[in-house]
Amino acid sequence: MTATALAPSALPSAGVVLEVSDLTKRFGQLAAVDHLSFTVQPARVTGFLGPNGAGKTTTMRMLLGLVAPTSGSALIAGQRYRDLPNPMRVVGSALEATNFHPGRSGRDHLRVLADASGIPTRRVDEMLELVGIPAAARQRAGGYSMGMRQRLGLAAALLGDPAVLMLDEPANGLDPEGIRWLRSFLRHLAAQGKTVLISSHMLAEADLIVDDVVIIANGRSVAQGSMADLRGEPTVFVKSSDNAALASALTARGVLTSPSEGGGLVARTGDPARVGDIALAAGLPIHELHPLASDLEDLFFRLTDTPENRNRNLRTDGQPFIPPAGQSALPVAPVETPEAGETR
Repeated sequence: MTATALAPSALPSAGVVLEVSDLTKRFGQLAAVDHLSFTVQPARVTGFLGPNGAGKTTTMRMLLGLVAPTSGSALIAGQRYRDLPNPMRVVGSALEATNFHPGRSGRDHLRVLADASGIPTRRVDEMLELVGIPAAARQRAGGYSMGMRQRLGLAAALLGDPAVLMLDEPANGLDPEGIRWLRSFLRHLAAQGKTVLISSHMLAEADLIVDDVVIIANGRSVAQGSMADLRGEPTVFVKSSDNAALASALTARGVLTSPSEGGGLVARTGDPARVGDIALAAGLPIHELHPLASDLEDLFFRLTDTPENRNRNLRTDGQPFIPPAGQSALPVAPVETPEAGETR
């Protein structure tokens, strides 16, 4: 049976908002997601960050209707995923790079998905070309490398030209060239008005991609907002042979300072040149001068490495929790066994 394509006017190609409101998911006594709320805006790349076991994948699975919430809501364009009239044309997702039949070729995998959603077959070859694996299209997916599987998953997510793209660890297994391509491609999608949500543990790479972040720990939100807002006020580190005199000179020109652990001063300005000019006018030599940037990794650990937010799956010494004999650990994902002939 051939799926009937919706009229173009019924299929949003951009401008779709994701809304998570008071979302909770319990597995027995464990609150994997605990009253979580956030919004993902269109035309922006949002990073969904947190330690392993924080609830990121569970949240994304609830957005996609794969897991039923205990309470709260997870909406795409104001609707539950299951109520979307043609979901693949509204939201594309890639949560696992192993969700392929090992005996089926990459092209056949995409053809099955396309047929089910009334997507023209030509789109399959276009997406294989776009993600850079046309030469492997007729090879069995069971023989794909991790990077090739990631690219195939991205091709599947893009088949319906969706308004929303949700990716779980999209850079896993990609080589540096592939990561660079992914970075520019996600930025391109956001520039087109798409809503892009990515979960990642590669904080340095995410820092180069995302506009907004949602950071969670132990199923709860610990910070969310634009990167500019979360980084806070720009500052400059400066060191002189007479820091006290330099502090007075800067304060007199309206630049507030505070002592730094590095033996210098932290000036509350984003303009190192202004600090240098003030020091020069005061006749004070500068030994060191550079902007201080709070990168995403610093922000992440500052927010999550606290007693209330520390990873519940680790002991107090930072080592993995191992339950006593006879007690069960927190739920963990099953270990995947490679298929015959599969390479990892």
